[in-house]
Amino acid sequence: MRVLWDVDTQVDFVCADGKLAVPDAEAARPAMARLVAAARGAGLTHIASADDHELTDPEISAEPDFRTTYPPHCLRGTRGAERVPETRQLDPVPLGAEVVPTRWLQGREFLLLKKHFDVFTNPNTEPLLALLDVDEVILFGVATDVCDDAAIQGLTARGRRVTFVEEASRGLDAARTDDCLAAWRAAGVRFASVDEVVAGL
Repeated sequence: MRVLWDVDTQVDFVCADGKLAVPDAEAARPAMARLVAAARGAGLTHIASADDHELTDPEISAEPDFRTTYPPHCLRGTRGAERVPETRQLDPVPLGAEVVPTRWLQGREFLLLKKHFDVFTNPNTEPLLALLDVDEVILFGVATDVCDDAAIQGLTARGRRVTFVEEASRGLDAARTDDCLAAWRAAGVRFASVDEVVAGL
């Protein structure tokens, strides 16, 4: 099965006034919207991840290093944790830190909540991939050099083919983003434009 994988397109990351705004992420919003609308129209399953933080989480720090720790962002119940309108799901199955029965994994929209930048720290990620029999992932979102990187490394390590949509994504650090893109290409990740993805649905 082919799925759309939407990484952390939340207000605190995408909006210019967000608590951890990713540079130029606002400019990616039209591309994000096109991908979600096209995937929905084609009947693709839409898997989204979202930071779901509390101030006590290990990733949250008053003195962040911007590698393993970050300032407070996407705090549960705040506007910053909400998804931007362009990528908002209609009726997602929310999957948090508790393992859920497989009978709950029904539907076409799933929201993987996480306390860490790696979506595979959510115990429901692997069972969801297995149940849906995902073999191909069209991935976009923020930040390219943090959560996108963790997701792509996790997916490719598990034998999934990944197509990355760069125009619907942005990174925090330019040099680190370039390193990620080079590593993904070397690992066989395919790069495609929104037009190419939409035409292939």
